[in-house]
Amino acid sequence: MNCLNISKGHMYGWVTHTLNIIRGRCPYGCLYCYMRKFLNKLKPPRLEERCFKQNLGSGKVIFVGSSIDMWALGIPNEWIEKVLEYLNKYPNNVYLFQSKNPERFRYYYRLFPPATILGTTIETNRDELVDMITHAPLPSTRFSSMQSLRWDRKMVSIEPIMDFDLDILVEWIKKIKPEFVSIGADSKGNNLPEPPAWKVKKLIEALEKFTEIRVKKNLNRILRVKE
Repeated sequence: MNCLNISKGHMYGWVTHTLNIIRGRCPYGCLYCYMRKFLNKLKPPRLEERCFKQNLGSGKVIFVGSSIDMWALGIPNEWIEKVLEYLNKYPNNVYLFQSKNPERFRYYYRLFPPATILGTTIETNRDELVDMITHAPLPSTRFSSMQSLRWDRKMVSIEPIMDFDLDILVEWIKKIKPEFVSIGADSKGNNLPEPPAWKVKKLIEALEKFTEIRVKKNLNRILRVKE
């Protein structure tokens, strides 16, 4: 199995490659995660030392840690530091780190490669909708952490989008000041409490006033619903 792979499937269209050096069962166990289909085969988190031998080249947009939240509590600091040290040998790539524990980003400001994007997932502003489907920090906690991050390039993923309060969610995103927002829907039929099409359209209209919106194809399932 390669460590660096061409991005495929429902991954972000603007990401060219994924890189997973820290692997294994994600501590958060999100109900909707695409990795759940491998749950019985996944071992505890581990560091794949062989990955450090690969030449990452240049000109790529690499999602680092696409199969596990490498920033989750319980992942050793020395693993993260070793991954960042390795990435800095290839400074001419853009690196995306996305975590539901963005509070941990603040301890690595000086170690991030120069072209780094820091992101988080905020499926909704309603903590109670998320509390039963993940062991990760709640959306309100992620928002607070992202808002206080001293980093120029930030992004937010609203995927899988769940029902929300329009004014509150828009205000959260505005305070985070992301470079862009990616919006997508559940692709795995997990019967999540989704918003109606009209509310999603209102959200997009409101966010477009102050940031770039990148709509994923899987959102069409919601947007095409008759209102």
